[in-house]
Amino acid sequence: MRNPFRSWGWTRRGAAEQRSLGGGDVSWPVSTYTTPDAGHEHAALRLIPVFAAARLLATQVSSVPIKQYRRTSDGATTKLPLNSLFTKPSAQGTIDDWLKRMVLSLVLRGNAVGLIMERDWLEYPTRIEWLNPGDVTVQDTMPLGKRGSFDNPVWSYGGVEIPSEDILHIPWMTMPGRVWGLSPLAAFAMTVSTGLAAQRFLDDYFAAGGQPPGHFRNTTQTVDQKAAGIIKRRLVQSIRTREPIVYGKDWEYTPITVSIAEAQFVETQRLGATQIAAIYGIPPEKIGGETGGSYTYSSPEQRQIEFIQDALLPYLVSAENHLSDQLPRGQYIKFNADALIRVDALTRHTIYEKRRLIGSASLDEIRALEDEAPLPDGKGADFTPLPIQAGANITVPQVRGQMPPQDPGLRLIKPQRESHG
Repeated sequence: MRNPFRSWGWTRRGAAEQRSLGGGDVSWPVSTYTTPDAGHEHAALRLIPVFAAARLLATQVSSVPIKQYRRTSDGATTKLPLNSLFTKPSAQGTIDDWLKRMVLSLVLRGNAVGLIMERDWLEYPTRIEWLNPGDVTVQDTMPLGKRGSFDNPVWSYGGVEIPSEDILHIPWMTMPGRVWGLSPLAAFAMTVSTGLAAQRFLDDYFAAGGQPPGHFRNTTQTVDQKAAGIIKRRLVQSIRTREPIVYGKDWEYTPITVSIAEAQFVETQRLGATQIAAIYGIPPEKIGGETGGSYTYSSPEQRQIEFIQDALLPYLVSAENHLSDQLPRGQYIKFNADALIRVDALTRHTIYEKRRLIGSASLDEIRALEDEAPLPDGKGADFTPLPIQAGANITVPQVRGQMPPQDPGLRLIKPQRESHG
């Protein structure tokens, strides 16, 4: 097994050149009106809808079973045991943790960048570690055919150049002529900034005891700055501890009456969640947004199917294609997204019955889905459709001198003799 760190021999790039590549930055400028840290994943994850969307997508994708197949020249497929890349792909954690790291990189940064750490004797990867996209840069803006172009990109990690053959890159969405994918964080940086500002407003509101600022004025005497500071601290302390305010007849307190409802805090939060859900194709109510239209009246099963199609399939299909490229020719993997659709026992067994009827599943496969052992002596491995299987087992007894049994629905008609009258 080869470790790529021992064979690189590339030089470290200068800091100025590394910054100019722009791989670790967002893919389009973040507005100057946003919070400075709105384009960073750690700040964005403090916003509940962003965290909920990232958690939902990462956990759902990582829970989908993986199957590996081989396609032969005649178009037939054979199920194979999983390659070691999909049983122990990383030095840390399990395949579930590995897939979560991949999805989080795509959800937050728009790029999942893996470094191939180990290969088998045929040079196919057996271990891939996902890198922090913020530490990865790629030069892809040179004219085609030149080093650092779309068809010959130059990759670097932490300032060290890495050969392209040791990189597994899965982009979210890319512009024509670019390798580095667009960043979702840059797409909703303004939404994140607004959401964080709303959360800070709520935190300040409750830190002030649920009472907005106001005017505390003395009507008979002039208060110097030192005395005003003492009085202000006592007033703020009383408000935060929710204790009564005691003052003389010459003091007037007038609060600035801005309630949570008037500040539209709830509406702002809900709108932000709905916008973030639209970017990821997630049903808004799953991350605190507003659901409308006929979606409210659909069944839970139908909503789950729509969630898989709109939100999960783009990640699953992209991962299937890129990860299958790491396998020998003719082999590929498939995510069994149907496993995420939970139906009742009657519906589930009705589906099993229909699959067995047309020969799309064997009894052993159906039993495996129910965590049952296969039938002994290979009796459950047959895929023959049931009508064909039943027809092959039917024999019609033949008796010499007798006509075969006729369909009772048919009526024999004797031919009429022609009359030559």
